[in-house]
Amino acid sequence: MNRRALLLTLATSLALGGCLRPDFRTADLDATGTGSIGTRYTLSAGDKLRVIVFGQDNLSNIYAVDGAGRIAMPLIGAVAIGGQSTAQATRTIEARLAAGYVREPHVTVEIDTYRPFYILGEVTTSGQYAYVNGMTVESAVAIAAGFGPRAARDYAVLTRDGPGGLVSGIVPMTYPVRPGDTIVVKERFF
Repeated sequence: MNRRALLLTLATSLALGGCLRPDFRTADLDATGTGSIGTRYTLSAGDKLRVIVFGQDNLSNIYAVDGAGRIAMPLIGAVAIGGQSTAQATRTIEARLAAGYVREPHVTVEIDTYRPFYILGEVTTSGQYAYVNGMTVESAVAIAAGFGPRAARDYAVLTRDGPGGLVSGIVPMTYPVRPGDTIVVKERFF
């Protein structure tokens, strides 16, 4: 009789153990900067910038950041702005223009389009999507047409680029997403 009770207890605990979600691990992700778009946002490949040079309409345009973190502008050529904030990019472009091209340049750099985010796993339509400011993992799943039939609906694995390389963590569905993040919605056990 004890053997039967032991087997029944073991089978029940294994079945219920599959229903538990893993512990959230967001400390490494939180250490990469602010939780949403803010002053710590740095420019990278895939961002599109609106550069306005006051009084120089032929230089004002929308420029895409290439894979090497540069934009190509008339007169000054390729400008390395990858890893900089928009304020730092403004100063970099002003310095290049002031070096013999425009007297006292006044430049404004704004983000026109953020780089996309990626969502994989148990969603209806995985792929690359345009980032929307203020997005959470849950809204990213909604953009990907919802959960798949076997999706774990209370957590996901999020990977983002940090100062020392890629950082991953298990996050709740309310966790903020940033441009360039990769979200993997896992399959549930039962």
